[in-house]
Amino acid sequence: MKLSADSKANTLVVEVDGARRELELYSEAGFAALSRLWVEVGWSLKYTYAFTWMGRPIIQLPEDIVRVQEVIYALKPTVIIETGVAHGGSLVLYASLLRSMGSRGRVVGVDVEIRPHNRRAIEAHELAPAITLVEGSSIDPATVSRVRELVEPDDRVLVLLDSNHTKLHVARELEAYAPLVSIGSYIVATDGIMETLDEDPRGHPGWKTDNPKAAAAEFARAHAAEFVLEEPPFPFNEGSIHFRVTHWPGAWLKRIAGPRIGAR
Repeated sequence: MKLSADSKANTLVVEVDGARRELELYSEAGFAALSRLWVEVGWSLKYTYAFTWMGRPIIQLPEDIVRVQEVIYALKPTVIIETGVAHGGSLVLYASLLRSMGSRGRVVGVDVEIRPHNRRAIEAHELAPAITLVEGSSIDPATVSRVRELVEPDDRVLVLLDSNHTKLHVARELEAYAPLVSIGSYIVATDGIMETLDEDPRGHPGWKTDNPKAAAAEFARAHAAEFVLEEPPFPFNEGSIHFRVTHWPGAWLKRIAGPRIGAR
């Protein structure tokens, strides 16, 4: 992508794959073009590696943090399951939101390897009583079974997938954990931004098709009677921008029908 902006003339020239468009700079379309480039460059420079939540590195785009907070407050889940633990910042975020809402809900973090220093830090955190760590591949049947045992029949469940981001792995996670999702809640295939990072210095050409967004789209088509790809609504918006600046495009699979199975 090539951009040429003129703030005085209120123009933004966008060139992608030889196609040229001229937009108003101060417009939603202009902001979208600038945001896409900003997000992609920021991803390459590890912009998201500079944030913590209550002392733990979170490695998420700040707008995605705010968005998931909006969803959690609206849904008020009693169980939040996340695959991919890393430093534990997201787990602490979810636990802090549940406790601040007066909920006794639980957060379950699943990872193929929870490094000892991260485990120690998470287990020593003030919010550790609200967090359960499950070590093992997120798609291993034994791991999935252990997670399902932590879910009660009347729980309201939200699932976020943030571990191995290959299309195949995410597809298997979707099949494994979607049955736990409550009606009206979501299973979220994060980091679909990979689709547009195939030419990024830290990216890979194969990411154009091998990414979580592609897995979510295929899952939605295969399970159309139960799930729909649907962005959470804006709970408040008095601005002129009607899209999100996000690392999670095409991520939000909302359960619209079907019994929640797999809970004990």
